[in-house]
Amino acid sequence: MKCIINRRAKFSASHRYWLAELDEEKNFQKFGLGSRFPGHGHNYVLFVSLAGDLDEYGMVQNLSEVKKVIKGEVTSQLDYAYLNDVWSEFQQTLPTTENIARVIWQRLAPYLPLVNIQLFEHPELWADYQGNGMEAYLTISTHFSAAHRLARPDLNYEKNTEIYGKCARPHGHGHNYHLEVTVKGTIDQNTGMLVDLGALNKVIEDYVVEPLDHTFLNKDILYFAQIVPTAENIAIYIRNLLQQPIQELGAALYKVKLIESPNNSCEVYCSDLPLTSISVQGTEALVTPL
Repeated sequence: MKCIINRRAKFSASHRYWLAELDEEKNFQKFGLGSRFPGHGHNYVLFVSLAGDLDEYGMVQNLSEVKKVIKGEVTSQLDYAYLNDVWSEFQQTLPTTENIARVIWQRLAPYLPLVNIQLFEHPELWADYQGNGMEAYLTISTHFSAAHRLARPDLNYEKNTEIYGKCARPHGHGHNYHLEVTVKGTIDQNTGMLVDLGALNKVIEDYVVEPLDHTFLNKDILYFAQIVPTAENIAIYIRNLLQQPIQELGAALYKVKLIESPNNSCEVYCSDLPLTSISVQGTEALVTPL
């Protein structure tokens, strides 16, 4: 029987975004505060995912042995280290979150049946790497607050209440939405980045957070005048807003996850389809209870 197991580990380390071929002004233009000397630090959280068949003892891998491998090959070397100097790979390609995840995979792959390396730089930024050359995934987490009412305009109040329950009440209700935007791209051999992080943050802020924050979605956002603003439809709307501007940054939007409450969340994927072939009516949304 196939199974995936996950092992968590932690390390604290510092790094600096700095290219020797650029002067101070150009490094600051490219990396912002990340270029400051002597660098800055993070409390990294690492998840190592392994896959395999269960053995006679009911395990994919002995987690005690997995722990030793991760400590010996990764955390004991990176903990309280200056990443630019500690591994030779980071002298060739900068130690961004996505590149650290890639190099950790390379260090662990000879010993463990890896399927994913997930590395959190902090709770609102993390990377996933799955062994595909220089391809990686980067996720930004943010939030906005908005109100909505779940009711189809073509149905009466009684029918809407039958379908949507209390969510159909005339004056609506609100949520503190948590949004996760995952992009896919190729890690630059020099900078270690798959996308300009500052530019990506700005796209999400300008296209999603600022327009949606503190709105009544049904009344303030034209799209939802006829389309019921369920979590699924909001996630689809956000996906459609972000695909083109993220593509213009040189990356691809991979997934939008919208967390409506601690009990309900929704994920929509782009499925690598061209923009013209994706329609709201033809999109499937995956709803996941947390």
